[in-house]
Amino acid sequence: MAVHLLFELPELLDLLLPTTCAGCRTGRTQLCPACRTVLSATRAGLAGPQPAPPGLPPLHAAGPYADPVRRLLIAHKERGALRLAGPLGQALARAVRPLLDGRPVLLVPMPSTRRSVRARGHDPTLRLARAAARELRRGGHPVRAAPVLRHCRAVADQSGLTAAQRRTNLHGALTPRPGAARLLTGRHPVLVDDLVTTGATLAEAARALTALGHPPLGAATVAAAVRRTRPGNQPG
Repeated sequence: MAVHLLFELPELLDLLLPTTCAGCRTGRTQLCPACRTVLSATRAGLAGPQPAPPGLPPLHAAGPYADPVRRLLIAHKERGALRLAGPLGQALARAVRPLLDGRPVLLVPMPSTRRSVRARGHDPTLRLARAAARELRRGGHPVRAAPVLRHCRAVADQSGLTAAQRRTNLHGALTPRPGAARLLTGRHPVLVDDLVTTGATLAEAARALTALGHPPLGAATVAAAVRRTRPGNQPG
């Protein structure tokens, strides 16, 4: 029997391995219909800290960092809820779309350290970037995703640091991977992450790409933990 014609893979997994919704912790599926509706209803808008850190490119977020989106991001990132990559990637794709103008684009995820990838068992931001790229290609946009950047030195734990301290902590911490220039040839980079708080990481990534000769078109995140800025209220 061609079961795959009746169910999508995530739905089959929910049938075989029932669980509670990561967003509201009810039901018997990893993403219940109500939380899926909330996530799919997010609308991309200008976001970012005010004042923005030097070098932060134009930034769009799909929505605010509030439940259930907050819980979904944490479940995907820290608890290995990999089935959430698809719907979260669709939200990220909505944040990327305002930056597209028909030119070939390469989504550049914020790099995870080797230690965090080993601890989590996956690279959550790269997974979201690839899911977003697939969603955008389905809409006819020439978009790919690749891990272009890497850490080149250790950084302190960011929790508890002020925005200025985070910028100092991260400055010079990212560098292009070998072969990055080849990946970027003929494509325009867009920085992507799951969440923006102070914008320090995205600003450092923009610095590294600009030094390589490929300044990013902008940045996009699933959520923003700061007040969103409306187009009419942008700082000068």
